[in-house]
Amino acid sequence: MISLEKIQVSFGGFDLLRESSFLIQRDDRIGLIGKNGAGKTTLLKLIAGLLAPNQGEVIIPKDTVVGYLPQEMKTVDSRTVLGETVWAFEEILEIEKKISTVQHEISVATDYHSDDYLKKLDQIAELNERYSLLGGDTYHVNIEQTLLGLGFERSDFERLTSEFSGGWRMRIELAKLLLKRPDVILLDEPTNHLDIESIQWLENFLKNYKGAVVLVSHDKAFLNAVCTRTLEITLGKITDQKMNYSSFVKWKAEQREVQLAAYRNQQKMIEDTEKFIERFRYKATKAVQVQSRIKQLGKLERIEVEDEDKSAIKIKFPSAPRSGRVVLDAKNISKLYGNHLVLDNVNLLIESGDKVAFVGRNGEGKTTLVRIILQQIGYQGIMKEGHQVKIGYFAQNQAQLLNEEKTVLETVDEVATGDARTKIRDLLGAFLFSGDDTGKKVKVLSGGEKSRLAMIRLMLEPVNLLVLDEPTNHLDMKSKEILKEALIDFNGTLIVVSHDRDFLDGLVSCVYEFRNKKIKQHLGGIYEFLQKKQMVTLKELETANRAKQAAWNLHENSILQAGAISYEEQKKINRNISRLEKQVSRTEEIIGKLEIKISEMDEILVSASGEDQNSFFEQYEGLKKELSLVMERWEEEHEELENWKSKKYW
Repeated sequence: MISLEKIQVSFGGFDLLRESSFLIQRDDRIGLIGKNGAGKTTLLKLIAGLLAPNQGEVIIPKDTVVGYLPQEMKTVDSRTVLGETVWAFEEILEIEKKISTVQHEISVATDYHSDDYLKKLDQIAELNERYSLLGGDTYHVNIEQTLLGLGFERSDFERLTSEFSGGWRMRIELAKLLLKRPDVILLDEPTNHLDIESIQWLENFLKNYKGAVVLVSHDKAFLNAVCTRTLEITLGKITDQKMNYSSFVKWKAEQREVQLAAYRNQQKMIEDTEKFIERFRYKATKAVQVQSRIKQLGKLERIEVEDEDKSAIKIKFPSAPRSGRVVLDAKNISKLYGNHLVLDNVNLLIESGDKVAFVGRNGEGKTTLVRIILQQIGYQGIMKEGHQVKIGYFAQNQAQLLNEEKTVLETVDEVATGDARTKIRDLLGAFLFSGDDTGKKVKVLSGGEKSRLAMIRLMLEPVNLLVLDEPTNHLDMKSKEILKEALIDFNGTLIVVSHDRDFLDGLVSCVYEFRNKKIKQHLGGIYEFLQKKQMVTLKELETANRAKQAAWNLHENSILQAGAISYEEQKKINRNISRLEKQVSRTEEIIGKLEIKISEMDEILVSASGEDQNSFFEQYEGLKKELSLVMERWEEEHEELENWKSKKYW
C-alpha cells in the first residue's frame, strides 16, 4: 500500500536513515522501535508526508488516506468536546448543510415539473446516498462510543476543551483520528496520556481495525498486544521482522551473537591485512600484493555493531533508612476543587515494605492523593506520616524543577553521596547519557532527557518511601527495565502511579483502584487485578440477566396459574409464535443478503461508466426496490409476532 524505497535522511552531516526500504501492507500492525533519537518520529513524518527524504522516494497511492497523531500538537480550545470531535466527519457535516439547503429550496418551489425542480430531487437523492455511504446515520453513536472508550464521561461532552489538561486534549485528537478511519494510522507514543482502561480499549480497537497501523511506543504490553510486525531503527538501518516485540528481542539477542562473531573475524582480518601492508609497503617484490590488499580493504563493507547494551548494569537505590511499621495512615480524606469533589472520605494504610500501585482513569484523584500525602495541598480528614519516614518524590512535572544552568553531570553530582559517587557515570550511561551528553546544560535537553535526569537524582538519595507519579512516560524500554529492577530490589516502601502494565507486573503486590471518588484495595499483582475486574464485570452482567429471566418467568407463571388462558389456547399461541419467529428469521436472512449485494454494487457503481452504467443502474434500482418490499414484509411479520406474544398474557 505504501512503499519507502532507499530512503536517506541526514541532519547536520549525520545520517539518521541510510538506504532504508520497506513496504506497509493494508492489514499490517507494525511496532516501530529504536533508541531515543534513532529516527522513529522522523520515519512517521516521512510516511505522513510532513517530511521529505534527502534521497529515495515515499510512494503513497493516490486514494490512500494517512492519519497521524504526533506526541505533541496544537489543539483548538474554542469548542466543546463533542463540537471538536464531530469535525472528524467534516464531509458528513458539509453534506448535512447541502441537504438542508436543497430541502428548503424544494419546500418553497412551486413549479413541480420544471427541470430545475427535478434536478434538485436528483441532487437530494445523490446527497442522501452519499450521506448513508459515509455513515451519516451512525456517526453520532460512533463518536459517543469512542469518547467513552477513551475515558470521557457523557457529562464531559458539552464541556469546553479548554477546561481539560493537555493529555485529555490529546485524547480528543486521538478520537478524531480513529473516527476518520484512515487507511493507515500512525501513532507516536499514544499511551502516554491514557489510563489502563483506555489503553485496553485502544488495544482492542487497533487489533480489529480494518486498515494498517504503525505505532511508536515504549509500552511493551501494548506493543505485544497490538503489533505482529516489528521494525527497529539501528545505526541508520531498518531491521524488519514479522513478530511481536518480545519475540523480536529474543531474535535480536541471537542475531547479535552471530553479528559479534562476524565483526570480530572481520576486525582480525583487517588488522592482519594492515600489518601486511605496513610490513611490505616499501618492498618492490611485494608491490602488487600490497596494492591488491589496499584495494581489498577499500572495497570491504565494514560490519557495524550497536553500542554495548548498558541494561546489563545493575543499579540500586541506596539502602532505605529504617522507619516505623506504619508509614502512612489516612482516614476520611476528602478533597474539593471549588465545587468539584475529587476524593470522598477515603482511607489508606501503608506499612513498611509495601509496594503498591495507584490505578484508575485520569481525573479520578490519584495525583491528588499523592499531593495530599506530600502535604502539598489542603484537604479534609487525617493524614498521619509514620516515624522517621523520609519521602523521595518523582512528579510528572519533576523535570521542570531542575536547575537549567547546570550540566547533566553537575545536576547528578550535587546529590550523590558516599559509594554512589563512584557509580555516577554508570548510572548516567544506563539512562542514555554518555560521552559529551554529560557536559550538556539542562536547558538544552529534551523533555524526555530532563525526566530521565530527574529520575537519576532520585535514585541517589537515601529515602524509605518512594512516591512515583507516572515515572515511565519518557523512559525507553531499557531505562524502564533498569528502573524496575532497581525498584524490585529497593528495601523501602513504594507507591507508584502508573498505567504501564508491564512495568507494574512483578513490582507491586497490591493495587488501589480509584473510582467514583473512592479507592478500593485489591491484593495481588496488576494482571490479577485486571483479570478480577473483567470477572466482576461478567458476573454483574450474568447476575443482571438472571434477574431479568427470573422476573420474566415469574410474570409468565403467575398469569398462567391465574387461568387467563386455557392449555389448548396456550399451545396454539406458542405454535404461532414459533412459526412467526422462523418466518421473521428467514426474512432477515433475505434482507442481509440483499444488503450485501447492494453494498457490493455500490463499490462497482463508482467505477462503472457509459452504457454499462445504465444497465447496471437498472439492476441496482431493482435490488433496492426488492429490499424495500422485503423490509415492509418484515415489519408486518414482526408486528404479527408481537401481537401473538402479547396474546399470551391476555
